[in-house]
Amino acid sequence: MDELQLYLDEAKELMNKALAHVGHELTKIRAGKANPSMLDGIMVSYYGAMSPLNQVSSMTTPDARTIFIKPWERGLIHEIEKAIMNANLGLTPQNDGQQVIINIPMLTEERRRQLVKQVAQECEHGKVSVRTIRKETNEELKKVKGVSEDDVKNAEEKVQKLTDEFITKIDALMKKKEAEIMTV
Repeated sequence: MDELQLYLDEAKELMNKALAHVGHELTKIRAGKANPSMLDGIMVSYYGAMSPLNQVSSMTTPDARTIFIKPWERGLIHEIEKAIMNANLGLTPQNDGQQVIINIPMLTEERRRQLVKQVAQECEHGKVSVRTIRKETNEELKKVKGVSEDDVKNAEEKVQKLTDEFITKIDALMKKKEAEIMTV
């Protein structure tokens, strides 16, 4: 029975990771409000090495439509602008000699609908991951030696409950993000 519990715990841990991944991916989808996390993943050339933007500068949002990026060294301003342009986020950086300024444009209705579709896609990827974890865990449970069929069936039912629970959590993330995007 202990071996079955190990597989259940592992499945729960993997499903938590899948949920966390979906949540992280959704933070990258902008909802019209300025948020420094929109720039996560942007790498800047810093003394010949690629470094994350948030490690070579400070980022602030003085209002809902603007992000200020103040590099630790002024010489990085051009590199930061180039990295943001190359990231293809639809954002146009400007600089005032001290910092890079990004003005976040208002979202059009059409763009909002595209973003909602993108959110749905990300959430669907998360659900597929959770279902794959369920399938693989059930296959492992059937291979366990020395346990009764009833114990295996009970463990499979627990895996199904976990799956349903995590899919519900992903749906909740999706609804929250869609509401955020569609709010003007």
